[in-house]
Amino acid sequence: MTVLADYGTVLLIMACVFGVFMAWGVGANDVANAMGTSVGAGALTVKQAIVVAMIFEFAGAYLAGGEVTSTVRKGIIDPAVMAGTPELLVYGMLSALLAAGTWLFIASMMGWPVSTTHSIVGAIVGFAAVGVSFSSVAWAKVGTIAASWVVSPVLAGTMSFLLFTSVQKLVFNSANPLDSARRYIPVYMFAVGFLIAMVTLIKGLKHVLKAEGIQFSYLEASGIAAIAGLLVAGIGIYMLSRVKMDADDEDSRYANIEKVFGILMIFTACAMAFAHGSNDVANAVGPLAAVVSTVKSGAIGAKSAVPSWVLLIGGAGIVIGLATYGFKVMATIGKKITELTPSRGFAAELGAAATVVLASGFGLPISTTHTLVGAVLGVGLARGIAALNLRVIGSIFLSWIVTLPAGALLAIIFFFIFKAIFS
Repeated sequence: MTVLADYGTVLLIMACVFGVFMAWGVGANDVANAMGTSVGAGALTVKQAIVVAMIFEFAGAYLAGGEVTSTVRKGIIDPAVMAGTPELLVYGMLSALLAAGTWLFIASMMGWPVSTTHSIVGAIVGFAAVGVSFSSVAWAKVGTIAASWVVSPVLAGTMSFLLFTSVQKLVFNSANPLDSARRYIPVYMFAVGFLIAMVTLIKGLKHVLKAEGIQFSYLEASGIAAIAGLLVAGIGIYMLSRVKMDADDEDSRYANIEKVFGILMIFTACAMAFAHGSNDVANAVGPLAAVVSTVKSGAIGAKSAVPSWVLLIGGAGIVIGLATYGFKVMATIGKKITELTPSRGFAAELGAAATVVLASGFGLPISTTHTLVGAVLGVGLARGIAALNLRVIGSIFLSWIVTLPAGALLAIIFFFIFKAIFS
């Protein structure tokens, strides 16, 4: 307790600096992957993708990041083990932020698409298991999170596979693809608007609305989400009516359809950015929130909502990371795994976005990188195994395996350094 009283301000400043550093890494590495499908499919330029991501990543982080943040903050470590020594939790969370941020910095410089979730969870488990005690880790919760790393790419891949298959059957293989596109694409747009609005109302904005004394029932939320879906569909229909089409002959009909899906990808890119911000802001601000809560209360386990300014720091850090260094890994998922067109990119993005926002709503910190790779793989498999670049996929999987031990090892080193300095 004397450590927190004597060095509380210094520890809080360090936590904020390391939190921004970690959020920068999320923006530079993970957000670049999230927007890579849009850029790789040609629906957005790099500059346009950065602008879209800056707006919607920040909105997702600030408005809908609270649920997952509480999981990373309190779910991985059993706080009772450190009840008598709260300063150990502070050292550990500082070391986790610095370790994960350092690894993401290295990976981003090298152009490796790694999982920010792997980085921070591995770092937290590493310092707790070695620096505190093996029993301080809530292994059941870690097991659930680890299972999500397998479930999320499989779920996203399955959803994207089914989405792209439906596009092929309903649109590309129909007698009149252009008419079919104009008939069915508004339905897909409605799904994008409804899904994002529903999860945001039920889970993402829950803490904001509760503070204002507002609470929606499931039925009321469904009605509002349906209106949002209709609005998105209406905007899409208007935009589709303004798309200039080439001569509708055999050679150009697929190009015409891809133009239409290019419009649709603008909506899915926004959805993916919001989904990513809502889920992955937790990787940066979860440990930061734990430090703030512990230093201010002087004890572990004090119940308090995640402060808005903490989410603000996370959202700002993510945006800065994307804007300054996101270009380095932007192309990895968009161009190297499989060839993407707007229709394929749409299916991958919508499948990934649905997986991420649902996981965020349930408070499960999944890896967006895993989800996106799974979604792109699903789209590629819909065209056959030959459509996939297996060498690139293998190198991506290898970088995932290295991330966990790298985060854990760095966190252990930093933990003992901080302990030696302050104790």
